[in-house]
Amino acid sequence: MYLLRCATIVLALSISIFTPALGADRTTVSVAAPWEIKSLDPSVSGFAFQRMQVMETLVEADSTGMLRPALASAWEVSADGLAWRFVLRDGVTFHNGSALRPEAAVAALVRAAEKPGVLGKAPIDRIFADGEAVAVALSAPFAALPSLLAHSTTVIPAPEAFDGEGKPVAAIGTGPFRVDTLSPPQRMVVVRFEDYWGEKPAIEGASYLAAGRAETRALLAESGDADLVFTLDPAGYARLATVESVETTAVPIPRVVTVKLNAGHPFLSAPEARRALSLAIDRDGIAAGITRFPESGATQLFPPALGAWHEAGLAPLVHDPEEAKRLLAELGWAAGDDGILVRDGKRFTLLLRTFPDRPELPLIAAALQAQWRAVGIELEVSVSSYTEIPAGHQDGSLHVALYARNYGLTPDPVGTVLADFGPGGGDWGAMGWENAEVAARLDEIAATADESVRARGISAVVEALQRELPVIPVVWYQHTVAIAADLDGVVVDPLERSYGLSRVSWKD
Repeated sequence: MYLLRCATIVLALSISIFTPALGADRTTVSVAAPWEIKSLDPSVSGFAFQRMQVMETLVEADSTGMLRPALASAWEVSADGLAWRFVLRDGVTFHNGSALRPEAAVAALVRAAEKPGVLGKAPIDRIFADGEAVAVALSAPFAALPSLLAHSTTVIPAPEAFDGEGKPVAAIGTGPFRVDTLSPPQRMVVVRFEDYWGEKPAIEGASYLAAGRAETRALLAESGDADLVFTLDPAGYARLATVESVETTAVPIPRVVTVKLNAGHPFLSAPEARRALSLAIDRDGIAAGITRFPESGATQLFPPALGAWHEAGLAPLVHDPEEAKRLLAELGWAAGDDGILVRDGKRFTLLLRTFPDRPELPLIAAALQAQWRAVGIELEVSVSSYTEIPAGHQDGSLHVALYARNYGLTPDPVGTVLADFGPGGGDWGAMGWENAEVAARLDEIAATADESVRARGISAVVEALQRELPVIPVVWYQHTVAIAADLDGVVVDPLERSYGLSRVSWKD
């Protein structure tokens, strides 16, 4: 532990020496977060360009999830729900000086629909330019389309951001900040875009640093080398609360730490097996001892921050290891000499994949390892890159994964829920599990704006997920942030769409 902390201090000092604190001149702001900028491709790193306000979407959302105009000043849908028009805002230019034209937006959205992401879940027949608007023709009504067009994978880059073969070669957007330097995967520096169509930022620029270690991020906040620091570990958060130059806050957000299960695995295919794994989890203990927010134990998948998707009257998930043992025995599992369950000569051994970017995940994995061991399940843990999870989903090798899933990626959660639990499942959702009723209900929810129909459909989906547990919720998430005490106007976005840099300023 001593060597680890020394290494962390050395890393933080090296960042401090070789990366000047942009906020030191009180005209710029430095941001530190765990997420690497893996690519110039918006389907991969659109979140970074959206959060740093480099690139924008046709539709925006406020902190409550209400949709509002962005690059599209207005939109309309035909009476049959099959034809949408998004009228582009006048006077918008890209950072290279070219005007935003419908053809550029169409090209970006066609590319987004062909890539992995939420837009591919919409029943889109065609995207095309229609005068000064972007038109979308659907094969079936889909009322949630504007919400999907607020997702980070649908940001609109300039045509010049791609080469002749469609490969991304630059980060050129329309936002209030333009990229000055970009050094993937760790660093991006942006400066104010003087020709921005909207309100100009007060600050002259900002920097982003992807710092994977939570200890490093906490030290950057404590030393003043970072002005906004996101995703702190419990120990760092507690320490920073005592530092006079730093303010800390924790915001409940629609993100939940979940266990993803390969329901196609012979050990996990029965709903009773997945329920047993859930019963073996001490959520209250993990919430109190690891995340340090005792009230955040997840009694169902969707947290209260998701409003209508949180069913207050739903029978909660509980901790009952004896019932877990009973269910496993009914499935034919019996304890071997070392206490690990055996069936048909095979040990109940699983491999869990997780990653260190969110500092609580390896600790929760260790807790799950002990809690599942108590009911006879041997869990091996691999802590590596987060990319190992979607890779394991795609090649079928994944057994179990632990990650934090944000169900606020689209202002209407149905976009993300459909991507996770619709037909075929998703990299960050169901694997080897499909439910015809859930798929039909999600299509119904996405298609209609009728609140009574949506409410009935949501209840049916929530109850099915609670009953069959294609993923197992562990704890609801608290977004922990450290803010320089003399930085004004910071609003932590519960949807994690933006760092809000265009609204911040330094106190006099």
